[in-house]
Formats: sequence, structure tokens, C-alpha cells
Amino acid sequence: MRLFSGKCTSSARLDGKTAIVTGSNTGIGKETVKDFFLRGARVLMLCRNTEKAQEAAEDIKKQCTGKTGLGEIVVEELDLSSLKSIKTCAEKVKNNEDRINILVNNAGVMMCPLTRTEDGFEMQFGTNHLGHFYLTLLLLPKIIKSAPARIVNVSSLAHNRGQMNFDDLNWEKRNYSAVGAYGQSKLANILFTKELARRLQERHISGVSVYSLHPGVIKTELGRHMNETYFLGVRQFLRLFSIFMKSPEQGAQTSIYCSVDERIKGQTGLYYKDCDVAEPAPHAKDESKAKTLWEMSLKLVGLENYNPFQST
Repeated sequence: MRLFSGKCTSSARLDGKTAIVTGSNTGIGKETVKDFFLRGARVLMLCRNTEKAQEAAEDIKKQCTGKTGLGEIVVEELDLSSLKSIKTCAEKVKNNEDRINILVNNAGVMMCPLTRTEDGFEMQFGTNHLGHFYLTLLLLPKIIKSAPARIVNVSSLAHNRGQMNFDDLNWEKRNYSAVGAYGQSKLANILFTKELARRLQERHISGVSVYSLHPGVIKTELGRHMNETYFLGVRQFLRLFSIFMKSPEQGAQTSIYCSVDERIKGQTGLYYKDCDVAEPAPHAKDESKAKTLWEMSLKLVGLENYNPFQST
């Protein structure tokens, strides 16, 4: 069955390397951390709830009891719905870490009712795109200095139904659609990936590859808002179809593949599914939209005068 295909078979080690995974106290993020830990990496779990993240870290270590060549796990606080929290976390990471070799922008919210971030952004666009955009650009100088390095943006097949409404990115003029807002945020993940890859190449910065991906339909907590968005009981109804969904371990495979597989080194700016290159929707390949999103995102997060392409 195609739904369950795709497994990262790379045996690459990550000894001496530092990897970051956002939103990693559960689901595919937690499985990604576990994989990197087994490969010998120093793994930073950037999570809003540090107590749950610590519990997850201890659980991962317990699961790996008796294994050799293990790395380290460090928990840091990161609230992607707060620019202040992102900046504080990024500064701490840059000051404490000698290198950043892998950044997996995994965290996300899905189809939540209309809510806004601390800075007034629509929650899904603000968290799924702007939060990761801001974090990535703040960390980019360190990532460039650490090359070879990879940036992995977890998107979704939902980008197919997304549209970039540049006149109303934060749903202040339109009737709110939880599905539309989620699709827009996931489309933004792919456009950001393509534009970041293009700008790195334009500046002849080698050694930093950027990937986006669809992890599959996963049995995780990501759909926790669906009862509020649609109707009471929809989550329970969807559980009837869980047999057709991937487990978190299966869902993490493409994130891991894009992070470590040697065969795709340098294949920057592409979109992946089931551990293979895939074609995103046509509007996800629109260079003019990618450039416009980049410029608007810079203004929204206050980085118009910041140059992220200098190593530090």
C-alpha cells in the first residue's frame, strides 16, 4: 500500500553534529529526535512545554537503553506563536552551541478555530510559517558556518488546497476558514523552502541544503482542534480510519531521510514524499509568489534590515 511506503535506509552517523527539532515532545518530532539520538547527534528539542519535552526525552533514553553510540538530548523552550520567545531561544542556541548541522522545522498546529498569536498573526500562518521563518533566519548564520548543513521544513499535502492571499494573510478581512488557513500555512512552508534555496544559491553559499516534505497522514495529536473546528465527535469518527494512517515512526521517515541521506546531498529546494522527490502543486512552484512571501514575511517579523546570509 502506497500510504505506508517510504523508509529511510541510510546508516549515516551524526557523531559530532548538532540537530534541532521543533515541536518534538510527541508524534513524528519525537521519533525524529530518537533517530538522531541513535545516530550519535547532540539533539536539541525546542518545545513550548518543556516539562512534556523532558518527559519525552527521558522516554527516548529509556527506549534506547543498551544501545551504543548514543548522542545527547537537550531541551530548550520555544513558543512559535511568540516572536519574543523565538528570539530568546535563538539567541540561547547561538550562544550555547558551536554548530547547527540539521534544523527540522517540524512543529505545527492544524485546523484550529480562529485565534491569534501573541503578535497578532493568524495562529496557523503565524506558527507554521512565520515562527519557523523567523527562527530559521535567526539561526541561519550559524547554520552557514556549520556547513555541510540541512534545513528541513515539514509541510503537508494540504498545500494543494492552499492559496497565498497577500492582501489578507492573517484573515482579518475574509470569513475565516480553518482548512484554508492551514493550507495557506503549509503552502508557505514550500514557497519558503524554494526561496531560501534560491537565495543561498544566488549568493554562492554552498553546503546548506533546504528541503520540504509531506510526512503522510499520521496518527498524532495534531488534529486535536478538529472537534472545535467542525463538530463534536469528528475526531472519534476519524479514528475509525486510523488503520489507514501512518504511525509516528512511519511518518517521521521522510523527515529523517531529508536530514541524513547521503544520496540527496545538495538536492536543495525540492519537495519530498515517502522518501522520494515528489511534485508539489503548481502554485507551490511559483517563483513570484515565493519572493513576495519572503519580502512580506521579513516585514511581518521585523527583519527588513537583517542579513541572514553571513556566517558568524
